[in-house]
Amino acid sequence: VQLQASGGGLVQPGGSLRLSCAASGFTFDDYAIGWFRQAPGKEREGVSCISSKAGSERYADFVKGRFTISRDTAKNTVYLEMNSLEPEDTAVYYCVTGPTFGYYRGSFVYGNNDAWGRGTQVTVSS
Repeated sequence: VQLQASGGGLVQPGGSLRLSCAASGFTFDDYAIGWFRQAPGKEREGVSCISSKAGSERYADFVKGRFTISRDTAKNTVYLEMNSLEPEDTAVYYCVTGPTFGYYRGSFVYGNNDAWGRGTQVTVSS
């Protein structure tokens, strides 16, 4: 399984970015797929996920109404549209998928058998 994230960069507060994660090496629709992020000095935290076959979307409270996740099966790609970005959104964003990853009882969960991309840096600063 390979996950290649892209689309990060430097943006001013209030701006927008769209992250992409191209997946290969497995049947794209088999698993949920989504995003975590990690800011300097902080723990990794779940941002959003979308179920297999795009049945449902989940978001962390701190991005609800600002971020939108989607998946394109034809391109084996998941997207994260990020609007109204804040300095607190500054982090490395990681794409993740696998048999354990998902949203369960209010939390994003993952396991040892899940695959992670290398991450893309998002910096929100004036």
